[in-house]
Amino acid sequence: MPRKNTPDGAPSRSGLKPLRRLWGFLRPYRLTMLGTGVALLVAGSTFLVIPAILRYVIDNGLKAHNPTVLNHTLLLMMGTAVIFALATYARYGLVSWLGERVVADMRKAVYAHILKLSPAFFEVTSSGDILSRLSSDTAILQALIGSSVSVALRNCVLLAGGLIMMLTTSAKMTGMVLLVIPAVVVPIIAFGRKVKKLSKTNQERVAAVSANTEETVYGIRTVQAFGHEELSRAEFNGNIAAALKTAVTHIKVRGFLVALIIFLVLTSICVILWVGGHDLLRGEISSGQLMAFIVYAVIAASATGAVSEASGDFQRAAGATERIFDLLAVQPEVAAPEHPAAMPTPRGEIAFENVTFHYPARPDTAALDNISLAVRPGERVAIVGPSGAGKTTLFQLALRFYDPQQGIVRLDGTDIKTADPREVRSRIALVPQDPVIFSTDAWSNIAYGRPDATKEQILAAARAAHADEFLSQLPQGYDTFMGEKGVRLSGGQKQRLVIARAILRDAPLLLLDEATSALDAESERLIQDALDKLMKERTTLIIAHRLATVMNADRIIVMEQGKLIATGTHQELIAQGGLYARLAALQFGAKAA
Repeated sequence: MPRKNTPDGAPSRSGLKPLRRLWGFLRPYRLTMLGTGVALLVAGSTFLVIPAILRYVIDNGLKAHNPTVLNHTLLLMMGTAVIFALATYARYGLVSWLGERVVADMRKAVYAHILKLSPAFFEVTSSGDILSRLSSDTAILQALIGSSVSVALRNCVLLAGGLIMMLTTSAKMTGMVLLVIPAVVVPIIAFGRKVKKLSKTNQERVAAVSANTEETVYGIRTVQAFGHEELSRAEFNGNIAAALKTAVTHIKVRGFLVALIIFLVLTSICVILWVGGHDLLRGEISSGQLMAFIVYAVIAASATGAVSEASGDFQRAAGATERIFDLLAVQPEVAAPEHPAAMPTPRGEIAFENVTFHYPARPDTAALDNISLAVRPGERVAIVGPSGAGKTTLFQLALRFYDPQQGIVRLDGTDIKTADPREVRSRIALVPQDPVIFSTDAWSNIAYGRPDATKEQILAAARAAHADEFLSQLPQGYDTFMGEKGVRLSGGQKQRLVIARAILRDAPLLLLDEATSALDAESERLIQDALDKLMKERTTLIIAHRLATVMNADRIIVMEQGKLIATGTHQELIAQGGLYARLAALQFGAKAA
C-alpha cells in the first residue's frame, strides 16, 4: 500500500531528497545531460562576456572617441550573440527532449507496475488517485526536467559567474553584495518546506477531484436515475473548494517568498549604485567599471530571483516524486516465485484443500472457511448459494488474484502458489457476472485473451456465442467502436461478446459466473446451447442463482457463509432437504421440494 499521510494530510519533511530517486530514469541519458551541461555553460559564459564588452567600449571607445574600437566591438558583440543563440538553442532542445523522454519512460514504468499489482491494492485505492499519479504528477516532473532544472542551473551559472566578474570589477562593492546573500537564502530554506507541504497536499486534493469525477462519469446513468445531480454537484464543488483553498495558500506563500527576495535584491542594487556612484565621483572607478558592475549585479540579482522561483518548482516536483515512487514501491501480494514450478500438460483439474480466506478489506470475516473441493478433468460442477456465500471467491482464488491464508489451491496437481500466475491464468477462461468491454472494436474485444487469433477464428467464436447476429448489424460491423465500457451495447449483447471471448480462449478450465444473468429468455436459450457445446471435454465451474441453468450439472455444490454445506446432483439435493431444497421450492414452486 502507498505510504499514508499524517491525519492533516502533511507528508514527511524530506525536503528535496525524493528527487534523488529520479536518477534511475535519468541514468540512461547521461550523454544527453552532458551535452546539455556543455551548452548551458557555453551560453552562460557567453552571456557574461557582454557586460565586459560594454565596459571596454565605454572606457576605450566612447570616452576616447575612438570609432575603430566601436567597429571592432560591434563585430565582437555580433559573434558573441551568435554563439549565445546557438548554445541556447542546443540547451533548450536537449533539455526539452530529455524531459519528454524521461517522463515517457516513467509513465511506462508506472503503468507496467500497475498491471502487476494484486486486486487487494485496488480494493483500497481509488482509480482517480492512480490516474492522477500517472498523468498530473508525471506532468509536474516533465516540467521540472524539461524546464525548471535547466533554468535553475543556468541561473546558478549566471549567479556564480556574475559574482566572480563583480569581484574582479570591484571587491568593495562585491563584499556588500555578499552580505545580502544570507538574507535571500534564509527565506528560501524557511519557506521551502512549507511550499513542498502545500504542493503535495494540493496534488492530493486534485487527485480526489479526479477520483470523484471518474466515479460520477462511470455511474452517470445511476446518478441521473436517482436524481442525485445536485448532491453530486455539491460534493464535487466541495472537493474543488478544498483544492482551491490549498492552491491559493500555496500561491500566497510562493508569491510572498518571491516578493521578499525581489525587494531584498533590488534594495541591495540601489545601495550598491549609491556607493558606486560616490566611488565614480571620487575617481576610484571608471564609468565602464560602474556600468559593468551594475549589469553584473542585475544579472546576479535576476539569477537569484529565478533560482528562488525554481525552488518552488523543485519542492512541488519533490511532492509529485514521492507520490509516484510511493506507488512504484507497492509490491504485489501475488507474484511469480523466483523459480516457478513447471506445470504439467493442461488437464483442467482443480482442487481446493482446506482453504480459508479473508479479503484484505474484511479481515474479520472469512469469505471461505476450511473449504475442500476437488473437480476432475472434464467434470461440470455448479456452485449455488445465497449472495455472500463465497462462490465468486473460489473463482478469485482459482485465478490466483489472491492467495488463501490457509490451505492449498491446486491446478493440474500443482500448488498455484509455486507457479507463475500467468501460466495458471493461461489455462483458464472466465465469463464474469459483470461483463467487461474495452473501448475498442469487436475484433479486439473478442480476441482479448488470444491476440494471435485469426479473423476466421474470431468470427467462429462470435457465431458460437450468437454474437455475430448483432455485431454484423452494427454501422461498421466488427470494426465498430464499442464505446467506453461497451456503452453502445445492451447488457445481453455485452454478455454474448464476453462469452465469445471465452470460447476463443479455448482453455481447459472454464469459469462461468452467472454467464446468462443479463440475457432474455430467447438469448439465454441460444447461449445455453453455445455453452453446452463449449463445456464438452472441459472442466467447468458454474456459479448460478437460477437453478434451472445447473440442473444437468454432474455435481452441485451448495455454499453458505463461506462453508460447503452440501454436494450432490439436483435430485439428491432435493431429497436431502436443507438450503438447496428451499431454494428450489422458491424458484420452481412447492412441487420441486
